[in-house]
Amino acid sequence: MKRPVGAEKKRVKRSSGSSSTAARDSGSDAPPRKKGVKKDVFQLFAEKVRDHKGLESRWAVMEQARVEYFRGKDFVSFVKNHPECKEILEEDKDLDTEDIANVLLEKNLLVRCDRVTKTLRPGKKKLSTWPAHLQIFRDDQAFSETDAFFAWTFEKRHPLWQTLLSFFWPVLTLAICLFPVYPHRCKLIVLYSCAGILLMILSLLFVRAVAFGAMWILLGKRVWFFPNILAEEATLKELFRFWPKKDEEEPPKWTSRLFYTVVAVVVVMLLRRHAPDEAARARYQRRMSNIIDDVLEWSPKLALSGLMENQPPVNITETANNSSDAPGPDHTEEADLVDGEEEAEDWTNSDIKT
Repeated sequence: MKRPVGAEKKRVKRSSGSSSTAARDSGSDAPPRKKGVKKDVFQLFAEKVRDHKGLESRWAVMEQARVEYFRGKDFVSFVKNHPECKEILEEDKDLDTEDIANVLLEKNLLVRCDRVTKTLRPGKKKLSTWPAHLQIFRDDQAFSETDAFFAWTFEKRHPLWQTLLSFFWPVLTLAICLFPVYPHRCKLIVLYSCAGILLMILSLLFVRAVAFGAMWILLGKRVWFFPNILAEEATLKELFRFWPKKDEEEPPKWTSRLFYTVVAVVVVMLLRRHAPDEAARARYQRRMSNIIDDVLEWSPKLALSGLMENQPPVNITETANNSSDAPGPDHTEEADLVDGEEEAEDWTNSDIKT
């Protein structure tokens, strides 16, 4: 028995309407979607603490990777002196310093480290305050103040000036490569600026070494002025710190001081004996000034003119003679044979004469 077409259409409409109603009901029961994922407050706290200059930190090598780490007691004093950093934790801002550090350890934002070398080196009274090599602490990953080190495990955000500097380096490299085509005045400014900076650095290192040697020989003290001037990782303030660190090593023996005194006197006498005379110094100065003048006075125009001058001139008479000596169309093989016989006779006559 055939069903009417109208009833079929009504059934389809009813089913589609019921499905749309069910979808609306299910949509009303489902929770609303979040517009954005909220960042963890402890992650924000860790980033803020790491970027803060109040927490003293160093760089070290841990399992073939460079990490930034700090000491437990420094973290406690930092949180105590900067309570405003805890405001970012919102509901957890009342937690103790130890509890905050343990949460950071649980979230893998920190990892506890330990020294690789735990024995005193010869001549040392105590272990290094900031070891250069670390390893992961094998026991419980819990916070501690006493001789405990903690390394950050997330990547540090690069500031804007570092991003701009990364774009500036290729421009600087291109500018260095184009130095020969600079105007003469620019060449002089660059040359004397670089020479002045280099002379200042070498003079500072020389005076620093002389002061260390004199105090080591006379007083037996190890005093390095500008102690961080050759450091790989240091802030701008630490780099130009003048006053030296406290000497923690044992004083040197008098025999070592006497030996190096004799060596220093011998070196000074040899330098004075074999120093160049006035004529040699003038010759070296003239040679260096000529080299500098060649570099400063070079330009593309001079290079092009030099290439044109080095080309040999074209002699019209020689070209005419060469064209006249060339064999014409009437030149035959018999003529070549006669010329060859004459040359052979000349060679034999010369051999007989010799």
